[in-house]
Amino acid sequence: MIVTVDEFDRLQNIRHGFLTRRGGVSDGIYDSLNCGLGTTDERTRVFENRARAMKAAGLPDAPLNTAYQVHSAKVLVVDQPLDQSNRPEVDGLVTRIRGINLGVLTADCGPVLLADARAGVVGAAHAGWKGALGGVLQETVRAMETLGARRQDIVAAVGPCIGQDSYEVGTEFPTPFIEQDKGNARFFAANACRRFQFDLAGYCAAQLEALNLAQVIVTGHDTCALEDDFFSYRRKTKRGEPDYGRQVSVIGLI
Repeated sequence: MIVTVDEFDRLQNIRHGFLTRRGGVSDGIYDSLNCGLGTTDERTRVFENRARAMKAAGLPDAPLNTAYQVHSAKVLVVDQPLDQSNRPEVDGLVTRIRGINLGVLTADCGPVLLADARAGVVGAAHAGWKGALGGVLQETVRAMETLGARRQDIVAAVGPCIGQDSYEVGTEFPTPFIEQDKGNARFFAANACRRFQFDLAGYCAAQLEALNLAQVIVTGHDTCALEDDFFSYRRKTKRGEPDYGRQVSVIGLI
């Protein structure tokens, strides 16, 4: 039901988890731990799933704060619970307040959790290709710094997202990445169809490593390939299904 990383487990007063799709109350295409308020799933079921996710991660029994994610580089400092009926349009959340549980929703995009245990600052970022290219990870770290975090003390983890073997992109797709840095060509592998396979997790990890953080971890799960464990937008698209569930990744201070 939950993926954790040892490096976070060793941090004092930090609780986290990359939730799978298992262990919830939803059914049908949302089976079973769908935590997306933007889906057509029954709202009561979504809130129950979110409560289960926080319990699994060992977080306090308090509302989960998530944003209306728009694939941007916008980041919000959260100092009080967010109104989940009017969510802010951002893709990164950071806080230093104990009991403020942060979450990001994904279904192939990269969930990134960050923590500076010494400063008592945590962050959560939604990093699809567009947001990652636009700088959402850098902006999340900068926002954490405004709360007293230091880069050399920040641990970051890139959670389950679409894997390179599942992520075929067109011939034009690599251009903005390579224009940003020629070294980004290493995240694209040519395939037999003369298209490319993109390593989203590798790209996100490299962006974080360039910030000289204390540690960067990649869980390595492919959300598109592991159907029993994860929701996937790409898999939904290939099948022509009407909607898809979202798994949640959570972090907070206790």
